[in-house]
Amino acid sequence: MFTTLRTICTLVAIATASVAAAGELKGDYLETRTCDVYTGPCFANGEGGLAGREAVMAWRVRGGSWQGVDLSGLSVVAVVKASATLGDPYATPYPARAVVILDEAATARQRTALANLARARAGELLEDVVATHVAKVDAFFGAPGQASVFVPGLVDVRTRPLGHHDHICGNEVVYYPPLSPVTDAVPAYTLANRFEGDDFRSTWSSPFKRSAFVASFSAGAETQAVD
Repeated sequence: MFTTLRTICTLVAIATASVAAAGELKGDYLETRTCDVYTGPCFANGEGGLAGREAVMAWRVRGGSWQGVDLSGLSVVAVVKASATLGDPYATPYPARAVVILDEAATARQRTALANLARARAGELLEDVVATHVAKVDAFFGAPGQASVFVPGLVDVRTRPLGHHDHICGNEVVYYPPLSPVTDAVPAYTLANRFEGDDFRSTWSSPFKRSAFVASFSAGAETQAVD
């Protein structure tokens, strides 16, 4: 009898774990800013208040569901323009405006779930979404620090791993943390960081900086279903 009970409990535990694993969302994350995030205090002080108000945040889902909708293989991008240097402890970035780009490969329900996922991961930065686009999103994640996100006519972001030649003053640290909850974040060198849309009435290009993070993210299955 006890053996039978132990067997039943084991099977229930395995089934529960399988359901949890199936519902958990896992993916890759790329973030670029218009100021160095891996830098020395002297460089950061020189850019503070003058740069770093813009950011591109991209999530590519490797597998899992959000709000009861499977998002495996889909991507969502948020472009942010803030009122101050993002992460500056002496200034508030709000109000901030955002543009959200939803993967054209997604269905209508998946696009709604992707938009809600981005809002959940970016918090207040996405409270004021001035435009939402549906477009082809080409997202690539390779070796640590190597990633790219390309949306024709809107976003072009490419990074590479940092090397010894990227240390200028010798006092570099991760000065600003990522803007979204992530794991295994690696600072990276930005080869391209361009936003070409007209939703902010301004565009930018800020390459060749130590201004990116490449990371992983995970999230439990949100219980609120998408209609």
